[in-house]
Amino acid sequence: MTTLPPQPVPASESSGTDPAKRVLPPSPKAAAIVALAFTVLLYLVELVDVVLPADLDQGGILARDVSGLDGVLWAPLLHAGWGHLFSNTVPVLVFAFLAMASGIGRWVLVTAIIWVLSGLGVWLIAPDDTVTVGASGVAFGWLAFLLVRGIFNRAAGQILVAVLLLGIWSGMLWGLLPGDPGVSWQGHLFGALSGVFAAWVVARMDKTRARKTVAGGPGSLAV
Repeated sequence: MTTLPPQPVPASESSGTDPAKRVLPPSPKAAAIVALAFTVLLYLVELVDVVLPADLDQGGILARDVSGLDGVLWAPLLHAGWGHLFSNTVPVLVFAFLAMASGIGRWVLVTAIIWVLSGLGVWLIAPDDTVTVGASGVAFGWLAFLLVRGIFNRAAGQILVAVLLLGIWSGMLWGLLPGDPGVSWQGHLFGALSGVFAAWVVARMDKTRARKTVAGGPGSLAV
């Protein structure tokens, strides 16, 4: 019979801090670099679109056309001019950064869920013969994720951040309703719904991980 010494307890567990309830990214510098890099990518794509004779915006989501399904992948990277991109820049930077509170890996998962589901929603219900582009659907998804994650996690700090964000960007909520025919409320709506779904998925994953940690918690192992 062999008794192994107790396993070291991670700092987050020993200090009682739940990683799922973080308000800011565990590595703010890395998160800021990722958010900035994504935003720079959007500007580079728009610059290429302006310089090249080809109209890259036609690679967006073409509603209910099989040939337009690949636009689900490209639409968030494309914008209908600099003004469109400028209007998305600050929300993209802020929401992307805060959405990395659970780590960059979880942020990638959340972003992928929002990116794909919001795009498919646009493809299904956008008006015929319309091409939809822009990162606003993803931005709405991140915002919705930030607004509801605290409820799923029962985290007071995250709920407080949600209230602050809602106070600052409450005007964005009008984008969920039909209005300006040149604005894709469909993308905003499905982005927001996808963000809520992503928050639920991540919360379930965190709870499952927490249960496994408790069940197989640190201690001695005898064989």
